[in-house]
Amino acid sequence: MNSEMTTEQLRTKLEEGEPLNLIDVREQEEWNEGHIKEAKFLPLSELQERLDELKGQTQPLVLICRSGNRSGKACAFLAAQGYSVVNVLGGMLAWDGPVTTGE
Repeated sequence: MNSEMTTEQLRTKLEEGEPLNLIDVREQEEWNEGHIKEAKFLPLSELQERLDELKGQTQPLVLICRSGNRSGKACAFLAAQGYSVVNVLGGMLAWDGPVTTGE
């Protein structure tokens, strides 16, 4: 079972300046339409090929997508690789904080 957090919990952590390894696993078009400024862009479709980019992470990886489904899949994959992961429930559909558009 992976850990989970709500978008409200995520927003509080970001507002308090807590360092997070926030990863957005949506695709490029979705990312461009609006993403959380602090997030790293790593699409689920590229996760396996780009796994090396996550090596050495000591903090949990916090994953977000559109609704929580793809980030849940990413969490399952990463947990199987030995990473500590947290899925953001409701994803960007539930996010009511600021977003950045474009690449």
